[in-house]
Amino acid sequence: MSFEKLGLIKPLLSAIKELGYEHPTAIQKRAIPLVMAKSDIFATAQTGTGKTAAFALPILQKLRNTTADENRLIKAVILSPTRELSIQIEQDIQNYAKNMSVKSTVLVGGKDILSQQRILKKGIDIVIATPGRFMEHIENGLKLTGISIFVVDEADRMLDMGFSKEIRKIHLLLPKRHQTLLFSATYSDKVRKLSKQILAKPAFIETAKKNTTVDTINQVAYMVDTARKAELLAYLIGSRNFPQVLVFTRTKVSADELFVELQKDGLKCGIIHGDKTQANRLKTLTQFKEGRVRVLVATDIASRGLDIEELPFVINYELPSIPEDYVHRVGRTGRAGRNGEAISLLDIYEKYDVRDIERLIGQKIPQEVVEGFEPDPNIRRKDEDELSLKSEHKKVDAPRVAKPSRKAFMKPVSRKKRKTTKRD
Repeated sequence: MSFEKLGLIKPLLSAIKELGYEHPTAIQKRAIPLVMAKSDIFATAQTGTGKTAAFALPILQKLRNTTADENRLIKAVILSPTRELSIQIEQDIQNYAKNMSVKSTVLVGGKDILSQQRILKKGIDIVIATPGRFMEHIENGLKLTGISIFVVDEADRMLDMGFSKEIRKIHLLLPKRHQTLLFSATYSDKVRKLSKQILAKPAFIETAKKNTTVDTINQVAYMVDTARKAELLAYLIGSRNFPQVLVFTRTKVSADELFVELQKDGLKCGIIHGDKTQANRLKTLTQFKEGRVRVLVATDIASRGLDIEELPFVINYELPSIPEDYVHRVGRTGRAGRNGEAISLLDIYEKYDVRDIERLIGQKIPQEVVEGFEPDPNIRRKDEDELSLKSEHKKVDAPRVAKPSRKAFMKPVSRKKRKTTKRD
């Protein structure tokens, strides 16, 4: 099937052709006609399958008759969990709408709210925002009466970040007659509950089994001692000549430490995490996308919103705290049908944690050892002695004593002979 057969207008077709889009992905084939038919949608699709275009293209088509009126009201709102993802979505929309008069803007924290209000007053059709900042604008008098389309992107991530109340509150403030589109990379009870609260008779789209990774990603895990992880990482990047690699750590502290170690090994690195300013993070992301930085070290703040064409390698320096985040991390590679490789470095602790991920994605991740980096068999977990002590000091089960029957505690009931009457 082609994009023409989906009924997209010429301005959109010419824009996506310039971007190199040849054929719609599975989620785009199913979602685009439904969005244009004004149906509410609950869609689950793997990261990297083209979800942004699946809702952005039909929204732009529905807004094609927008006039250049500075007093026009917002017609569509797209909520996303992070600033990076919001900015990425807005960039995609601008690329799709390059031949149209539709205007969009981003409302995220870290920017002056007054300057954002001035932009809104000029007349904006589509707003892409994080829930917290969008609520701030509502509290400052932002009008929602013109909104006809409400999109919740990466719903699972937003719920993990605690945005459930904000999403429901925003939904209640919207005009009664509007279309809601809910997109999620993973499927969970929380997402299903939210869908029941904000969707009306939705069409359900599931393009893959829940919480799975795309088939184009080759996944492998290397066993290594904790102290040699950074050394192994540098060795893999250098010996295998990785041109561009995204490395995930669990915490900001370990990200900072790894960044320093990789720089010592002569690798051009960038780093992004929650303590970095938005300007710094955007600058680093741009340098990485342009190839000026070879290695990008990041916490899970970057597992969503990074859309880098042909990113070949993702490495889990540390496994994520939440198994579902593994799906989002590795989804940064193998996008749009391209091949990718996801590598995890497992120490003596994580070789057990990876089982939760394997259960989630429904497949076994092969575990290998790199020659020269074999784990020391004499190294034991620091908590192993503590665990064994606990087991040794378990309370000895007391011998079973037969419990006295309930009758033993009951007072004997005296049974007096009942007097009889003539009637008896």
